[in-house]
Amino acid sequence: MMKSTSTSQIVHLAWPVLIAQLALMANAVIDTAMAGRLSAIDLASVGIAASILSTVLMSLVSVLLALPPIISHFYGSNRHEEVGREIHQSVWISLALALIAILVLCFPGPLIGISHLEPLVEEKVRAYLLASAFGVPATFALRIFLGFSTGIGRPRPVMFFNLLSLALKVPLNMVFMYGLLNAPEMGGPGCAVATAVDAWLMAALAWIWCLRNPNYSEFRVNRRLARPDMKAIGEFLKLGLPIALTFIADVTAFTFMALFIARLGPIFSAAHQIAANLAALAFMVPLALGNATSVLVGKNIGAKQYSEARRISWAGIRISMTAGIVLCCIFWLGAPHIAALYTSDPDVRKIATPLIMLVALYHMGDALQAVAVNALRGYKKSVIPMLIYAILLWGPGLGGGVLLGLTDALGPARGAQGFWIAAIASLWLVGILVTLYLNAVSKRARA
Repeated sequence: MMKSTSTSQIVHLAWPVLIAQLALMANAVIDTAMAGRLSAIDLASVGIAASILSTVLMSLVSVLLALPPIISHFYGSNRHEEVGREIHQSVWISLALALIAILVLCFPGPLIGISHLEPLVEEKVRAYLLASAFGVPATFALRIFLGFSTGIGRPRPVMFFNLLSLALKVPLNMVFMYGLLNAPEMGGPGCAVATAVDAWLMAALAWIWCLRNPNYSEFRVNRRLARPDMKAIGEFLKLGLPIALTFIADVTAFTFMALFIARLGPIFSAAHQIAANLAALAFMVPLALGNATSVLVGKNIGAKQYSEARRISWAGIRISMTAGIVLCCIFWLGAPHIAALYTSDPDVRKIATPLIMLVALYHMGDALQAVAVNALRGYKKSVIPMLIYAILLWGPGLGGGVLLGLTDALGPARGAQGFWIAAIASLWLVGILVTLYLNAVSKRARA
């Protein structure tokens, strides 16, 4: 009975988070599709600018991933007023992080210089990033709302506002990209304006709803903004900064993997993009399960129910691995058909098919590590996982990929498959080590 209860609790929290995350991914798909209807220059500029934006913004926003486990600790121990105080401190942290993001987006010269862009593309990329800077504060406000609602075990409002945001995206894009309703026709950069306007609308609606909702009044979020508390901010950053560095290690290793594969030519690069997109889409499932597990672990730790926290951790891993096996079989058996859905080019399909089969094995490692590392965040443990990710993803992961994919050091160069083989090995090592660490931490907490 206890096991089924743990499973139902995780699934109850995870499915709204999954839908919210898929809605966010759909926004990016909409931008790409609508930019593609304009011109190749608009499509290229949106792709490049969106890549820069996501790297800059998510590297900073990921610090706020510390918010749900911190809040769940307070919530589990019935210290509800401290939830409001933590939200206020996260506002000060967000203001500092948002300022950094705005400065980088307004002055992106060093980042753009790496790509050696054509003048027309660079002009549109700069316009896109400048428009995106306008929406940065709203993005952080939404992230705080997400962390707050998830931390107290109420993810459905986040799902609702993400779906509402998705519903507004196409009409807003049509206004700012295509010049609907006599608005200026901005082309590719218009989707950044639309995203910024959308973010401000959602942030305003979410927080107005939250502050007026009597079910949230017990957390005292609507009282006067507390002054910065350096001790509380320090504790927040103690957990948040290693989480952000873990995220950066993961993202940069994957980004450089794509850059190295690009050396093999556009066909290999296109095939890799298919595999990478599929891996990112599949990752939404263990990520949602991991977020739910983190909140429930934190809540039980706050209530000093250490055995239940450990049980929740293993239940989350079990559910994620079960779902991972299902997706693994779909990818492995359906690889040629999945490749055909992405592209009609026979050369790209030929290379993409074995890569999709490798994604199946990659996802199993993802299914393990995503829940284990999030469960550790529920225990407020993030430094050791950061070191594991940085060392393994950059060492055997990226370094091994270069050796296997581009050199003859370990046998004939295997091209894109070599990079994915190294990525699979490193991610499985990450998953196993992080899970062993979780086992030790949860045993120690229970003792």
